[in-house]
Amino acid sequence: MATTATAPRRRRKASWVGYLPYLLPAIIAFAVIIGYPLAMNLYFSLFRWKGGLAPMRWVGLGNYADLLADEAFWTSFRNSISMIVAMVIIPTIIGLILAAVLFDYLGRCFGPRVAAVLRATYYLPQILPVAVAGIVWNWILNAQDGAVNVFLGQLGVTDPPDWLGNPALAMPSVMLVLIWVQIGYPVVIFMSALQRVDPELYEAAELDGAGWGARFRAITLPQIKPETFVVTLTCTIAALKVFAPVYVLTRGGPEGTTLVPSYYSFLNFFDKSKVGYGAAVATVLTLVIIAIASAILFFQARVEREERGAR
Repeated sequence: MATTATAPRRRRKASWVGYLPYLLPAIIAFAVIIGYPLAMNLYFSLFRWKGGLAPMRWVGLGNYADLLADEAFWTSFRNSISMIVAMVIIPTIIGLILAAVLFDYLGRCFGPRVAAVLRATYYLPQILPVAVAGIVWNWILNAQDGAVNVFLGQLGVTDPPDWLGNPALAMPSVMLVLIWVQIGYPVVIFMSALQRVDPELYEAAELDGAGWGARFRAITLPQIKPETFVVTLTCTIAALKVFAPVYVLTRGGPEGTTLVPSYYSFLNFFDKSKVGYGAAVATVLTLVIIAIASAILFFQARVEREERGAR
């Protein structure tokens, strides 16, 4: 009996051993690129250290305790909500509508080439270097001679706003740039998803007299639900760890109104020479990203189980 019971275990072990040569490069790459830096960041967060040859003083969880009373830290995470709105909610909604219009209307009326050109146009900001996009938008939103304020001056506005220097306008301006950068990603993903939807579903709905809006709600949205989860997950992670646009446009200012956790960690690491404190900020951000990503994946798995059970 013991021999019979252990036979399946031995077969499973042998199968894993067979896969090991193929998995080993990925395991090593993960350990070197992600595992080791993450472990060192966690290690540094337990010390007070100015970097370089400066002495390291053990404080345990002292850096994390200091975060609880750090208003700038909490402000950076509150600002992350605006990043999620600008990089997840608005681009996903607009991208879904644009993809449906390009695929279901423009593609049929003007041909797939027109739809492909427009799709590439929407995706162009995604492939632009962040520095180039930042220079362009700094020129557009510059308070002195930016394109927007020059245009407003020609309309008779004598005191045009400082889009990136006014605390009330800096965050909406950064959000506008992020929407512009991000919107092409969901358009491409959703258009790819729409290509796998059975066209007979749309034809049957048209024969039943369903309009575009009814087809969109009853067919398009349910059919592309997996891609919606993918876009939500990847864009949420990108929004939580956004760094380059804030660095290029505002450096977290004015008055911390555009400060985000990744840039706050950078400030402590390099500008303030508080390596341990910056590592603590980065560790908390990592844990928040893992928690939110796990929640999204759990919700997706539950929805898929409910749909399989309904069938």
